[in-house]
Amino acid sequence: MEGPLQRLSAYRQSVWIDSLSRASIRGGHLQGLIDDYAVVGATSNPTIFQAAMSEGDAYDEQLRELAGRDASDAFWALAVRDIKDACDLFRGVFDATEGRDGYVSLEVDPTLAYETLQTFREAIDLHETVDRPNLLVKIPATKPGLAAIEDVIAQGRSINVTLIFSLRRYAEVAESYIRGIERLIAGGGDPRKVASVASFFVSRIDTEADRRLDEVSDPAHRYNELKGRLAIANAKLAYEHYKQTFAGPRWEFLADKGATPQRVLWASTSTKNPAYPDTLYVDELIGPDTVNTMPQQTIDAYQDHGDPEPRLARDLDEAHALFDELAAAGVSYEDVTDTLEREGVEKFSDSFTQLLDGLRAKQSSLTLTSTG
Repeated sequence: MEGPLQRLSAYRQSVWIDSLSRASIRGGHLQGLIDDYAVVGATSNPTIFQAAMSEGDAYDEQLRELAGRDASDAFWALAVRDIKDACDLFRGVFDATEGRDGYVSLEVDPTLAYETLQTFREAIDLHETVDRPNLLVKIPATKPGLAAIEDVIAQGRSINVTLIFSLRRYAEVAESYIRGIERLIAGGGDPRKVASVASFFVSRIDTEADRRLDEVSDPAHRYNELKGRLAIANAKLAYEHYKQTFAGPRWEFLADKGATPQRVLWASTSTKNPAYPDTLYVDELIGPDTVNTMPQQTIDAYQDHGDPEPRLARDLDEAHALFDELAAAGVSYEDVTDTLEREGVEKFSDSFTQLLDGLRAKQSSLTLTSTG
C-alpha cells in the first residue's frame, strides 16, 4: 500500500533525504529509504558531515590510512568516498528516471562562498574527483557565487545552488543557469548531461520573520496572524517565477537542444517551531517538477501522517499581499533574507571549522591508540 511519500511522486515532486553518513550508506539504511520511502536523492552539507563524522567509528579505518594528512585533506578523502558510494547506490534511480533524480550533493568548501574563481575551480575539481554522472556540486547563492555557477554550468557540470532565501537572488540564480546553458550550447556542448536545482531554505525564513514580529510593539496582537506564513508565501512566489522563467521562446530554444529546467528544491523543511505542524513545509509546498529534501524525522512524520495535495500554486494573491502586510508591521523582507544568507554562510563555515577540529582530535586519538 502506498504511503504519503510515494503519493508525492504522482504530483511529480521528488523526495530526497537531507542527511548522509557512512553508517547509513553501508548499513542498509539508505537503501531502505530508496526501497520503502520513495527517496530518490540525497544532499549533504558541512553540518551534516560534521554530525556524521563526529559519531561512532565508521570513519576510523580510513582515518588510520590517512595518517599524516592534514585534517582538510582527510575530510575531503572521507567525504569523496561517501559521496561516490552514495552515487553508486542511487545510480539505479538515476538510470531509471533518465537523469531526473538519483542525485547526491557535495558542497564546495564553505569558506570560499565569496570567492568566485576558487569556487569555480573547486567545483570542477570535485566533479572530476568523484567522477559520477549523478553528482551535484553545491555552490552557495552569494553574489560572487553567481558567476561561478554560470561558469560551471557552461562547462557542462551539474550544480545544486544552495542557501537561497530571497526572490531577487533566486531570479539571479535562474538567470545564471540559463546563461550557462546558452554558453554550453554555443560552445558545442551537450546540455542533456547537465542537471541543476535551486535550493530554497524554508523554515529559517519563518524563524527569523517570527522573531522580528515578536519584537514589534503590538498590544492588540494583530500581527500574530502573520507568523508562520512568510516561508510558504516566499516559496509559492519562487515557484511562480520558476514557471515563468522556464517557458517562452528563450527557454524553448534551449529545451529543443536538450536542456532541462533548473528545478526548485525546498530545503530546511523540518519545522523549527513546535507550535506548527511537523509536516507543514511538505504539505504546503507540493507542486510539479519540485524537490523536497527532508531530514529523517520529517520523512518519518510525513510517511505517518502527511496529507499530499498540490497546494503550491494556490492562493498566490494572498502570498503577494503578505509582503505588504509584513512591511506595514515593520518587518523588512529584504533585511530578513540578507541576514539569513549571511548567517547561512557563517553557520556552514563554522560547521566546517568544527568538523576539521573534530577530525584533528580523532586523528590524534587514533594515533595514540595505535602507538600505545
